[in-house]
Amino acid sequence: MASVAEPGQAVDVTIIGGCGHVGLPLAAAFAAAGKTVLAFDTDAVRVKRVNAGEAPFIDKGLNELLPKVIADGALSCTTDAGAISRAQAIVTVIGTPVDEHLNPRFDLVQNVIQDNRRHLRNGQLMVLRSTLYPGTTQRVATLLEQLGVDIDVAVCPERVAEGVALEEIGLLPQIVAGTSPRAQCRAEELFGCLTGRIMPMKPMAAELAKLFTNAWRYIQFATANQFYMIANDYGIDFYEIHRAMTQDYPRAKGFPTAGFAAGPCLFKDTMQLSSFHNNSFFLGHAAMLINEGLPNYLVNRLSERYDLRAMAVGILGMTFKADSDDPRDSLSFKLHRILQTECSEVICTDPHLYLPWLSSLEETLSKADLIIIGAPHRQYLGLDFGRTPVVDIWNLSEHGSAIV
Repeated sequence: MASVAEPGQAVDVTIIGGCGHVGLPLAAAFAAAGKTVLAFDTDAVRVKRVNAGEAPFIDKGLNELLPKVIADGALSCTTDAGAISRAQAIVTVIGTPVDEHLNPRFDLVQNVIQDNRRHLRNGQLMVLRSTLYPGTTQRVATLLEQLGVDIDVAVCPERVAEGVALEEIGLLPQIVAGTSPRAQCRAEELFGCLTGRIMPMKPMAAELAKLFTNAWRYIQFATANQFYMIANDYGIDFYEIHRAMTQDYPRAKGFPTAGFAAGPCLFKDTMQLSSFHNNSFFLGHAAMLINEGLPNYLVNRLSERYDLRAMAVGILGMTFKADSDDPRDSLSFKLHRILQTECSEVICTDPHLYLPWLSSLEETLSKADLIIIGAPHRQYLGLDFGRTPVVDIWNLSEHGSAIV
């Protein structure tokens, strides 16, 4: 196989945003499935790391697969937007985030297309992979037509869990929705190399399927967090109740545990769905108030029990989920900001983050008068906290979660 890194070499797939949490596992999966792949990304540091065979973030199996597909010449990364013109199919992982007013932004997707207009060519397939405001796929198809480019457009929303994206790409059914029969057929053929389970849909239905999924998870977490607050207000350990509800009782099997519901997707996508439904998504609004309010709730309850102004408080774990190195929209940072106004000192640590103001675990444990577990990393299992009080909403220590 000729290396895809060779200038001018035609490739099967170019992924725009190909060195990120969504794009890189997909690029590696396509390469492992026999496709030739270019990952185009503007982050030169990440591009260099990936071309050296090193994953720039934690994802199960990615560090093992990358060196193989890089060495085989099946995958290469570049900061050169010319990679777009070399591909039969373009997959973009650029989505529609929300702005400071919680309204969706279509401009990022639009800018990617307009900025790279000169690299697009007739006959290509463009697949939108990230979460999108409903109607975006059709808007992209219309925009390309207005720009005078004959490109087939489809959406295939990613539904993987961060940290196990590579593993789940081949395990989960792939939703595929084209804006034309030809686009549908081409997109199904492309993603069919990853799995035999394709779910054909219409574009807006596919977009809503992704938003509904994330909003559903966000509401489930909010339910658990609301129940946690109710139990805690009466001095009862939520996890005692959780065990009674879920143990050998199938109708409560999917009931989640309490904890910070954060990250780059759940809150954002719930707000996108609300905007789409004329800001009448009341369940989503309630979930947002509960989940975003959990750090404030913890500090308010702690201030009733402790003289926080005379205490140093340590936060263990700053990423948005367990065993992740992704800090995006983590509520541990919100907790940190709140505590800074209430405590004499706030000391933070995380084994997966390298920020100059973070402390080591040893220093945090030695200085803190009170510990809050912000992210339930495995490194914190079995820690000896001595006589230091611990707030553990995740029940990582299995000693209960009540703030009494």
